[in-house]
Amino acid sequence: MPVHGDTVRFGVHSGQQNRTFGESLELWQRAEELGYAWASVFDHFRPPLGGPGGPCFDGMTLLAALAARTSRIRCALMVSAPTWRHPAVAAAMAATIDHISGGRLEFGLGAGGDDLAYAQYGIPFPPAGTRMDLLEEACGVARALWTREVSDFAGRHVRLEGAHLEPKPLQSRIPLVIGGDGERRLLRIVAEHADIWNTLAGTPESYRRKRDALARHCAETGRPPEEIRRSVTFRAVLAENERDAAARKEELLRRLPADSPLLDEYVTFGTPEQCVADLLRFRALGVTDFILGVRPPIDWLTVELVARHVMPAVVTAK
Repeated sequence: MPVHGDTVRFGVHSGQQNRTFGESLELWQRAEELGYAWASVFDHFRPPLGGPGGPCFDGMTLLAALAARTSRIRCALMVSAPTWRHPAVAAAMAATIDHISGGRLEFGLGAGGDDLAYAQYGIPFPPAGTRMDLLEEACGVARALWTREVSDFAGRHVRLEGAHLEPKPLQSRIPLVIGGDGERRLLRIVAEHADIWNTLAGTPESYRRKRDALARHCAETGRPPEEIRRSVTFRAVLAENERDAAARKEELLRRLPADSPLLDEYVTFGTPEQCVADLLRFRALGVTDFILGVRPPIDWLTVELVARHVMPAVVTAK
C-alpha cells in the first residue's frame, strides 16, 4: 500500500492492555484477514487505563513479535516518545523490525505525554519545550541512521559521532508517522519531517483548524502539504440496526465514567451507514488513513462491521 497519494487506508490501533500475547496476536491476524491495511500498537509503559497496576505489554518488543506473525498488514508503533529510548537506539530497533516484517514498518514518533511510568520507574519527564526539541532531534537522527553510511549529528540533547547502522532498513524510506496536534510547534515538526500526520479525529471543525495550521507550516517550509498523508484515530460502537446500537452505547456508558476522556474519541454510536457518513466528513477534509482504536475488551462486532461495510464504502466514495 503506497504511503503517498490519496489512496484511502483503514487500520486498527491496538492498545495492548492484554494479559496474554495471544489476545494481541488474535486481533492483528484477524485484522489482516478482514482486509485492514494497517495495525499499530502504542508505546506506553504504564497506560492511562486500568489503574497504576494495569496490564500493558511493551510496545517495541510486541511490535516485533506481531510483525513476525503477520504477512501483509503494515506494522506500526504509534507513537514512541524519545524520553523512553535514546533516538539512535530506537532507530536501530526500528530498522530491525523493518527486516522482521519484510519491509512493512511505519514508525511513529511523538513528544510524549502523561504516563505513570515516569513516576513509577523514575524516568525523567522534561518540560514540553524540551520534549519537542527531543522529538525534532529524534526525527533527524532516525532518518540519518536509516539512510547514511556514516552519521554525525549535533543537537542540544542528542549527539552522533561517526555513527553506523547496519543493516539498513529494507525500505528505502521508512514512513515516519508523527502524532499530535499542537498547532505552534508540533505541527511545524510534522511539516518538516513527517510522511504521515496522525491525530485523534475529534470533530470535523477542530480537525479543519489543525489541518489548516499544518498547511501554513508547510507553506513556510516550502513543502507541499499533499506530501504528508493525513491519519485520524477514531473509535466507534456499531451494530447492524439503530436499536441494537443504542443498547450497545448504553452498555459502554455503564462501563465508562461520564467524564472519561475516552468518550471524546468516539466518532459514531450507530449503524455502519452512520459511520460511513461521519467518516466521509473527514475524508472531505483530506484524511486518507482511518485508524479504528481497539482496546480490551475487544469489540469484535465493530471491528468486523467496519471491515465489511464501512471500509468499502469510504474507500470507494468519490
